[in-house]
Amino acid sequence: MPATSSQISSKSHPPSTYSARSVFPQAPVFTLDTFSDRDFIVKDFVEDLSDSAVPANRRSGPAHQSNAFDPKPLIRSFELALNRLGDLSGDLESKENELSGAVRRAEAQHNTNVQTLSRKLEQTVNSFNLLDASLNGDQYDNGGNEVVKIGEKLEDLDRQRQRALDAKFLIQCWMEVSERGELLLLEDIRRQGSGEGKVRCAHIARQLMKISQRLEPESWSHVNGSAKQANGLNGAHGKDYDRKRRHHDTRELIEKFSETLEKDLLKSFDDFYRRENFEGMRECANVLHDFNDGASVIAAFVNQHDFFIQRSQLITDDVVGDAETWDRLADPDAEPPGVEPTLQSLVDEVKVVMQEESVIIRRAFPYSDQVLGKFLQRIFQQSVQQRLETVLEKASAISSLAFLRSLQAARGYISTLIDDLKAHGLTEHPEPASPQIAIILDQQFDDLFVPYFVGSSYIEREKRSLEELYSSLLFKFTIFHSRRRKIPTTFMKSLAKSGSEMLASARDAYVERLDSSDLAPAQKAMLLRVAGLKDSESAKTQTEIEVTEQDGVLSVDNAKRMLKWLAEAVGRGLELSGGNETPKDVSALLQLLLGNMGEIYLETALDSANDIAAGQETAKNEPDVSYLIGLRPVIGIMNLMNTCIRTVLIPLASANVTIRRDMEKTANLALDRMEDKVNSIMQRSIDVVITWITKLLARQNKSDFRPRDDALGGGGAWLEQLQTPTCLSIFQFLTRIHNLALTAVSPSPNLTAFLTELATTFRTLLLEHFKKFSVNAAGGIMVTKDISKYIELLRSWELDAGFEPSFEVLTEIGNLFVIGPEALKERLRGKGGAGGGGGAWERGDMRPYVLRREDAGSVGVQSVLSAL
Repeated sequence: MPATSSQISSKSHPPSTYSARSVFPQAPVFTLDTFSDRDFIVKDFVEDLSDSAVPANRRSGPAHQSNAFDPKPLIRSFELALNRLGDLSGDLESKENELSGAVRRAEAQHNTNVQTLSRKLEQTVNSFNLLDASLNGDQYDNGGNEVVKIGEKLEDLDRQRQRALDAKFLIQCWMEVSERGELLLLEDIRRQGSGEGKVRCAHIARQLMKISQRLEPESWSHVNGSAKQANGLNGAHGKDYDRKRRHHDTRELIEKFSETLEKDLLKSFDDFYRRENFEGMRECANVLHDFNDGASVIAAFVNQHDFFIQRSQLITDDVVGDAETWDRLADPDAEPPGVEPTLQSLVDEVKVVMQEESVIIRRAFPYSDQVLGKFLQRIFQQSVQQRLETVLEKASAISSLAFLRSLQAARGYISTLIDDLKAHGLTEHPEPASPQIAIILDQQFDDLFVPYFVGSSYIEREKRSLEELYSSLLFKFTIFHSRRRKIPTTFMKSLAKSGSEMLASARDAYVERLDSSDLAPAQKAMLLRVAGLKDSESAKTQTEIEVTEQDGVLSVDNAKRMLKWLAEAVGRGLELSGGNETPKDVSALLQLLLGNMGEIYLETALDSANDIAAGQETAKNEPDVSYLIGLRPVIGIMNLMNTCIRTVLIPLASANVTIRRDMEKTANLALDRMEDKVNSIMQRSIDVVITWITKLLARQNKSDFRPRDDALGGGGAWLEQLQTPTCLSIFQFLTRIHNLALTAVSPSPNLTAFLTELATTFRTLLLEHFKKFSVNAAGGIMVTKDISKYIELLRSWELDAGFEPSFEVLTEIGNLFVIGPEALKERLRGKGGAGGGGGAWERGDMRPYVLRREDAGSVGVQSVLSAL
């Protein structure tokens, strides 16, 4: 038993609580700490209690194995442990009760403290509200107002005190400079070097200057031109002062001090600028602003900038570029190469410099917008303007077109620069530029380009450029047609005299321009190239220049080139001259287009075709109507020109209703005049064709429709003839005319109208033609063959649908000569009129043809005639 209790005690508590062995077992010793241990395990605890209850001599050896189980030690050990656990439970409950009571007492105390603090906070808030109300005058009428009044009085007293001190110091300075000729007090402040001190020196120096001007007007007489200020309200005081005045020139002393102060500040500003000390620069700039509104420091900053020093030599350099670029610039058919490289480089550098310097200006100057404005003016007026003028002078020496293209490219590129600077914001970056800077940028932009748009100078340049190009392009055309022209001998030819005069005028103007001494060699070469002339031909006279038939033919490609040049001029005008003068400009360009493409080009070709057509009317041989081929390009060019006028020029004049109406009227008159000439040529061509057909029909032999008896008995060789020779010649001639018409006039209402008119007139000739010949039975067969051939020809034409009944009329005429009397009578009785659906073809119209039958005197035919 002693061993058992010792083991339990040693396992439960390492330090043993027994000092000696006991015969009777003792209760196991454990405390609350035993169960609060993190390593406590109930199973181990129970095993320890079990082991401690069994004596050691019974736990080993053979005897232990043979003895029966004895539960009493275990019962006693567990009873003791249970008793001990009950004691610990009671101790734990008492401690828990003590802690619960302490918690309740702490909670009560906490609630009391919270209530106390809440009351104190409420009292504090109420006190604050009362104080705030008293200061604002809400509850106490005089509390807040009194505080404000006291503050205002204190500020006023402080200002009065400061003014008194300033006045005292000013008087001291004046006494010093007037009596001793010194400014030691100001010099001391200036030498201190502080920004506020220098500002104060500047203010005092300016006030001393006013005092000197008032008290010593005689020292200012050479400045003002007289000594009138010595009199007046301060006359007596001035005289009294003169008696006491020392011999010191206060004006000179004060001005000298001011100059010294300004030079020091400018030197300090320059030193700060080189060291990138922006705070120091800002102080100096702020002081210098009180001298002359900062003009000196702004001028120093701008004049010494590296941009103007490095660019001063480059600005005046001649414009040098590769010849290919300048040739493209002067070539009206080539795309413009863009802005001149040196000007582009300058503008790009201006953009970078302005964006970089705007940051410095904002940090270095309190009046940054003013400085930035001066910087912008200097850059645009000195650098950009000089380079722009140099580039435009170079372009003007090449050609008018080169000048206009350079002007457009430069204006567009500089406009982009202006927009970029506005968007960058400069001193306001990343916000947009301030309104003041935006106005300066717009003003500088306008000043650059206004000289080129004064009055009508710009549109006159455009007109001169287009006139030179048009005259060059049409030069050989005008020479060819001027040689074709003859002296008018008829009234109709005299009507075209004005066209001849315009042709000669345009040609002479072009020749004079080529011979002009002020024409640049590059421009002369370009004009010769457009005209298709070589340099060697430029010295020839007009009569020596060789031209071919092709030079006198209209070219749609040339017309497209002319319209392309015009479109480029219109687009350039919209971009450069703005919208105010656009209606006048497009009206002038319309007159130019109608004068060159309309009168000189189209109407000249139409007059030429009309003259040729008139000459073919009296031709003894088959007429040559190949001039009709020229109508197709005429109509195509007219359509192109009309489209350009209706869709481009006239809509741009919408802002001015009067000009728009005048343009529409002018365009309509010109187009109507050209359409009338086209119609005249077509009608005259119809007359030429009909005249020749009339001559061919007149060659018809009478025997063609009355074969002789010997011919009938000759084996019927006449039956092998499909048509008479006259019919074949007419068929071949009209086939050539039809093919030519298809080539000259594309399938359109114009072609249908032309062929229908020709077919109608031809039908009339045929109807009259068959009334002239006596036809026998065999000849009637030839008539039907000829008519069938004519119908075959006309059916292959593009005729109006209303011409269809004419075919039936012609067919019916052939039938009148081949059917017998009874059949003829039956036809009249069955259809009620020859030709059936012929419309205007009445039975009475058949009589002349029936009378031309060889058997017209027979009884059967006479009965028919009596019915007719």
